[in-house]
Amino acid sequence: MAPARILILGGGFGGLTAAHELHRLAGDRVDLLVVDASPTFLMGLRKLWMLDGRGSRTEGTRDRVRIAGGAIPFRQGQVEAIDLAARQVAVDGDRLAYDYLIVALGAQPRPDLVPGGVEGAANLYTADDAEALGPKLAAFTRGRIVIAIAGLPYKCPPAPYEAAFLIDDLLRRRGRRDSVEIEVLTPQPMSLPVAGPAACARVEGTMTLRQIGFRPKSTVARVEARQVVLADGSTIPGDLVIFVPAHRPPAVIKESGLASGGEWVRPDPGTLATAAAGVFAIGDVTEIPMPGGTTLPKAGVFAERQAEVVARNIAAIVAGRESDARFDGRGYCFIELGEGQASMIDGAFLADPPDITVLKPAPEHLAAKVAFERERLQRWFG
Repeated sequence: MAPARILILGGGFGGLTAAHELHRLAGDRVDLLVVDASPTFLMGLRKLWMLDGRGSRTEGTRDRVRIAGGAIPFRQGQVEAIDLAARQVAVDGDRLAYDYLIVALGAQPRPDLVPGGVEGAANLYTADDAEALGPKLAAFTRGRIVIAIAGLPYKCPPAPYEAAFLIDDLLRRRGRRDSVEIEVLTPQPMSLPVAGPAACARVEGTMTLRQIGFRPKSTVARVEARQVVLADGSTIPGDLVIFVPAHRPPAVIKESGLASGGEWVRPDPGTLATAAAGVFAIGDVTEIPMPGGTTLPKAGVFAERQAEVVARNIAAIVAGRESDARFDGRGYCFIELGEGQASMIDGAFLADPPDITVLKPAPEHLAAKVAFERERLQRWFG
């Protein structure tokens, strides 16, 4: 019997985990192919380490042709169309057939969605800008640094606040903090609504202790090199302006019909199966409702756990077995605080009500965050 053709669109947390788990669980019963527009992988958390000089871009970059030491085929290419009826995907003009499709195309930073545009400011969510910010922060001696969340949703909700804490710590270690103001703006009513009041209290309390300004309910209309203009016409000056753009799925998602009239894919929350036969969606490209009206955060750990569920279920199907693997919404994220410490948010995000715990800051949580990257790079690339 011919192996099942499994096409995995996206080589991030979800796609890499799905590929590895299927390779491990199904072996020669599946014919795998991972497709991604970029030849290399870089974990998002490393962008933060570029800010304070603790880590370089090169150290965290891996070639996707080395997935599983080269044992899992990879194709660099742009996904141009997904034909659900024909069970084919167009990649750079070629049509690739599949028996099972795993859509893990992620979410893309979209600075073009800032109404008045962005000009001269640094985008925290691009590796190029994060890398360029490192030397600027090292040389920054006085003035104002503004971090503006310019749209929703965005990946890794704590990241802008982590950036503020790491910049604060860097300036303190260099004896420059007293001559620098730091402020964070968000359109949300609190720092991390999706994580609950305890997490917000932790983040906002730490900002107060570190004398980092915080402006909730601040809708950004325009971002410039030396100021942020709000929707009410007021301006927030900054000698260094860093912004976080809204994120959106690739256009091919809506064009394919997978988004069911919206922008994001809404698969079955437990199985991650879509309405299309043999098609699953995982990670940041999805929108999974949480009790209370929010949606599951866009974070790598959720993509990873969703991928494990999908891989186990597909492996069971091709082996002629039943599988009851289900995604339960459990996950965690780190909040790096500087001073060699991090906190963690851990819990069952899909429970009703969500059951989320905020762990006290400790060096071991920072060590766990460092190990988080190291272990996954080793697992995925060898």
